[in-house]
Amino acid sequence: MSRRSVRTRKPLSDASTRPSSTAPSRSSPHRIGAILTPQFSYLGLALLLEPLHIANWLSQSTLFEWSLLSADGGPVPASNGLTVETAKLPSRPGTTATFFVLASFDPKTIARNKRLLTWLRREYAFGSQIAGIETGTEVLAAAGLLNGRQAAIHWDNLEGFQENYPDVRANARWYTLDARIATCAGATAVTDLILDWIGQRAGADLTKEIGQHLLHTQLRPPDAEQLKPLPAQSATGNTQVAQAIRLMKASLQTPPSCAELASAVRLSRRHFERQFKRCTGMAPVRYFLSLRLALAHQLLQQTDMAVSEVAAASGFRSFEHFSRIYKLQFGRAPSGDRRQSPDAPVMRMPER
Repeated sequence: MSRRSVRTRKPLSDASTRPSSTAPSRSSPHRIGAILTPQFSYLGLALLLEPLHIANWLSQSTLFEWSLLSADGGPVPASNGLTVETAKLPSRPGTTATFFVLASFDPKTIARNKRLLTWLRREYAFGSQIAGIETGTEVLAAAGLLNGRQAAIHWDNLEGFQENYPDVRANARWYTLDARIATCAGATAVTDLILDWIGQRAGADLTKEIGQHLLHTQLRPPDAEQLKPLPAQSATGNTQVAQAIRLMKASLQTPPSCAELASAVRLSRRHFERQFKRCTGMAPVRYFLSLRLALAHQLLQQTDMAVSEVAAASGFRSFEHFSRIYKLQFGRAPSGDRRQSPDAPVMRMPER
């Protein structure tokens, strides 16, 4: 795919501003810096900026100004192959009210950028609001800005994030938002976050009108569940299969046998296996193996845990067996799957 360039607004000046919970005046727009990291989500950037543009358009004034930034300036590749031109991070602290850090793939590498982490800590100390979008939240955690706080993490990164940052109260919610720190799981949740954020500064009426233009008229609450319930919990109403799946998820390190699962949900093994396959399309053993491989896949790509530790954490008692099964599933050995990048293997899962 050929790479294309996207124009950006002019770089930030050094005029000093501070975050405000009140609507900005015509002469004092709220200044925003969108910090892009390599392989960021272009969707996340679009969902962040378009509501700000519509807010300015509807109000016929510049309520918000934004610049696209990166650690080194210049073109930054998005995960979809497009490139975006950026300015360097402001050298003077406190020149921008809010910074949004956008990241998606390879967050481990980005979170090791000590210069960026130091810069974020400085801006936070000078009063700027700092927000993490998708795995941009991991950058905030690496900078120590989320210790003791709640953080919204995309479900696919939750296991690795919790392993890496145990002092952060991570969960699979849509977003968190307060006057100093915000986090967002990414994808379409960015729309809900930025509409809430705009409403705190420019009023609920404007937020509602922006949502109408975006055909996003029902804002989801920040603590809503990211994933819909399993068909076994809803459409089929099979509470026994749902209970078995909950037991599987709670026992990944010490996997129970199929007979033990059947006994726990008060079914014969044969009847349990038939019901489970009817509800999920998979035999219980295969479904359970998929859950364990998904956990191993996440921990390998998202953490620095040793491969042997990952095998144990995902319930494989034999390292050799784990390596063989993993290679059959992903086409490469566990030791060769340590980066969460666009060209890395993908784990396709049944309904969760």
